[in-house]
Amino acid sequence: MIPISLFLAFVLGYFLTQLFRVVNAVAGPPVVAEFALDAASFGFITSIYFLTYAAIQLPLGVLLDRYGPHRVEAVLLFIAAIGTAVFALSDSVTMLAVGRGLMGLGVSAGLMAAFKAYAALVPPERLPLINGIHMAAGSLGVLAGGLPLELAIEALGWRGAFMMLAGLAAFGAVALLFGVRNFPRSDKNDSLAEQIRGAGRVMASRPFLRIAPIATATQSSMMALQALWVGPYLREVAGYTSAQAATVVSLMGVAVIVGYALSAGVADRLMRRGVPVSTVMLGGCAMVFLVLGAIVLIDPAWCAPLWVAFALFGTFTALSYPVINRNFPVSLAGRVNAALNFLLFVGGFALQWAFGIVVARLTPGFGVEFAYDTALVCLMTLQACGFVWYALRRPPPQLAAG
Repeated sequence: MIPISLFLAFVLGYFLTQLFRVVNAVAGPPVVAEFALDAASFGFITSIYFLTYAAIQLPLGVLLDRYGPHRVEAVLLFIAAIGTAVFALSDSVTMLAVGRGLMGLGVSAGLMAAFKAYAALVPPERLPLINGIHMAAGSLGVLAGGLPLELAIEALGWRGAFMMLAGLAAFGAVALLFGVRNFPRSDKNDSLAEQIRGAGRVMASRPFLRIAPIATATQSSMMALQALWVGPYLREVAGYTSAQAATVVSLMGVAVIVGYALSAGVADRLMRRGVPVSTVMLGGCAMVFLVLGAIVLIDPAWCAPLWVAFALFGTFTALSYPVINRNFPVSLAGRVNAALNFLLFVGGFALQWAFGIVVARLTPGFGVEFAYDTALVCLMTLQACGFVWYALRRPPPQLAAG
């Protein structure tokens, strides 16, 4: 169905996307200590990844549709290698932010390039399955960003660990350039202006506007928490050591891998029985909401299993991509996926930064546990609004089978 060399090359790109997304959850303490950063400042620097990642998504969709996914991703991964090296060599907060921004830009095609490739090669009814397998395999990057990264930092220092990651990104770019052969050429008959207008039509469409809010509220919350704030929560609120917190982050990485595989398998099986993919996706979103509520209510010392469950069920939100894609032709696949990804990562940037601001403002007067709980309740409120919006935007009967 898909050449193994092509699959592995794209999986490596997504592995790097996931690893770079969560790297600061473990690498944060030595960086914060060296540059004397507070929670709000470090939250902003870390979230720059999401901002630059999101900023490129709409033009990225056009580029993927026009020039092909493997070429575009290879060029961007070289940028990721440069950005990671800049971060490692930084001597100021400004350089940290620049390096982190280039990292986000460089791995911005890690998922969308693969989705574009699979949309051209796989029947629509099998997309949830292959997308899920891809995300499960690539999410080993989250696992690598936990305890393995902690050990690398202990051995090499945080700067040495980031230089190692820069080399890995450069290797990923080379693998894409030389490991992907005979990929179907993209249709270039449409003008660039028409392709850009196509992206606008996607974002204004009824199916997109219905799914995007709940997907964004849930997935962006998962990004903001797993990529940064779970580690500080475990250390500052639950009282875990750095090694214990890193272990939980690694277990969350395992849960992400299992979750992507599980959501793909469940969606594929239920679709054969006539159950819409959107139903499976919404079930996962509801579980994320309930798990966050439980984290707020229980004794923080016992929160580790809930954070693992949060990572597991959060992966079901990825089903929003095939849900939306079913409403558009394959020629628009790059723009459809990139438009949704744009919103997810803008949300990830905003929520990760805002979470740090809430924690920094409330901690002096109310204590660190109250501050984190309030920030979590804010995320839950956004998710509740997304559910309400989805219910109110019920499609016409002929469009209801998502």
